[in-house]
Amino acid sequence: MVGKVYIVGAGPGRKDLLTLRAYELIKKADVILHDELIGEVADLLKESKAEVINVGKRSGRHRKSQGEINEMLVEFARKGKMVVRLKGGDPCIFGRGGEEAEFLAKHSIPFEFVPGVTSAIAVPEAVGIPLTHRRYDPALVFITGRESRERLNWKALAELNATIVVLMGVGRAVEIAEKLIENGKDPETPVAIIEKGFSEEQRTLITKLGELAKTAERAEVENPAIIVIGGVVELYDLLFEFCLCE
Repeated sequence: MVGKVYIVGAGPGRKDLLTLRAYELIKKADVILHDELIGEVADLLKESKAEVINVGKRSGRHRKSQGEINEMLVEFARKGKMVVRLKGGDPCIFGRGGEEAEFLAKHSIPFEFVPGVTSAIAVPEAVGIPLTHRRYDPALVFITGRESRERLNWKALAELNATIVVLMGVGRAVEIAEKLIENGKDPETPVAIIEKGFSEEQRTLITKLGELAKTAERAEVENPAIIVIGGVVELYDLLFEFCLCE
């Protein structure tokens, strides 16, 4: 009998932000293939009887290629295993969950998406930056700083009244700022860089779009980091002191 693959979001790294559904599946799984950035959730894997395999990919350091991971999911499922593919944040927000699901479907393997709390929303909230607020931009856009940037319509993005959240964009801060400003975005637009959210090394840098690249370089910011571009960043000064994350 063919098994099933659960493509599961681990959330932003805190155990108490993992969904109950995800926790139950971790405990029941036969095999868990997990990404690198799952934070405290890694501790919960010890409660599982599963075979645990780290297939994490970081910039320039890949334990397994995406093709190898796809093949492993199919192989384990064909052996009748209950497979948890555990990804940081939400599996379908720049987590390649859709690509893995597509591969599984093409090989007649049943799967289920299990949503997770995406760091794109949770990390800004943790420091007092709500991504939507009625006084500010009425739209919200997520972009990735790494892949397929040539497909972005920078002019449309710059002209849209939207808060822009960039994941994995520190290494492209110069390009992102230049493209937005060249296409009409105000260089005075407030920007927050939140590095290593939900970790002991978390820090927040507040700057402006025109100073984004210099700020990131001067502070030697490293991924993982979330960049928030938009007026809502103004709320940080008021809210951070009273936004207490335990």
